[in-house]
Amino acid sequence: MPVQASYIMVIIIWSTTPLGIVISSTGMSPTLSVFLRMAIALVLCFAIILVGRYRVPTSRAAWTLYGYSSLGIFGGMLLSYLAAQTVPSGVISLIFGLAPVLSGLLAQRLLHEVSFSLIKWLGLALSMAGLYLVCTSQLNELALAPQGLLYVLGAVSCFSLSGVMIKRVQVAIHPLASTFGALLLVTPMFGLVWWFSDGQLNTEHWQMRSVLATIYLSVFGSLVGFVAYFHVLQKLKASTVALTTLITPGFAMLLGAWFNNEQITLTLLVGAAVIMVSLAVFQFGEDGWASITSKLRRRLL
Repeated sequence: MPVQASYIMVIIIWSTTPLGIVISSTGMSPTLSVFLRMAIALVLCFAIILVGRYRVPTSRAAWTLYGYSSLGIFGGMLLSYLAAQTVPSGVISLIFGLAPVLSGLLAQRLLHEVSFSLIKWLGLALSMAGLYLVCTSQLNELALAPQGLLYVLGAVSCFSLSGVMIKRVQVAIHPLASTFGALLLVTPMFGLVWWFSDGQLNTEHWQMRSVLATIYLSVFGSLVGFVAYFHVLQKLKASTVALTTLITPGFAMLLGAWFNNEQITLTLLVGAAVIMVSLAVFQFGEDGWASITSKLRRRLL
């Protein structure tokens, strides 16, 4: 597959996943919805591995990688599905856009990476200001319960921590194999959560749109999207890949408004703009500042 097609696919899948989560949870409990999604993805991934004869390592390092990956899948997905009961899909995507900033903070503590520069601290400050505006819009203007926003923040924290911990494992594993290993661990966990929290199928309440959304998330959100993202990481510069965090929240908000009648307030729009500007500053601010100072030096000399 051409890398351009993979890049477009990543943007489309990441833009539609929050809306898919919201829709898939209508008519069935969120714990059942996410369990069905992971179970279907596990079966499909296993079939692909068998047909393609991909090797699934079982070394200690491999299981460590699967475990760290499971943290992002289990914690991130479960909390996202719980949040989707009250939080609009566009807001979920916006807050998840802050993952690079949070990952950078965690990497300093866990991977001993260099401290943030002044530009990155500015991006962090802007992201917090944008997050405040988004939360204000949800809590005051739309009168939503704060619990949903806490779920989203917990989800993005698990996702970011998982990504940082994965970097600590020095092992080369095919993305399908690592996906299968992680799904093998988390699917029973999702099943237990559903069984003890609800345990009811209630198929008479299922809606066709929620079933189709669950299938879409299983095939594309849990399999195709991961493989496409891995392909993009291999072929494109990190700065190009980072653009997805600026593009997807805007699309996700528009899709939520068009297909799910999600309300977009002025405060939410301003908060979204501040968050996207903060991400641009965080990801590309240092290069831009270096370019500006270099030009000024050349002119002065």
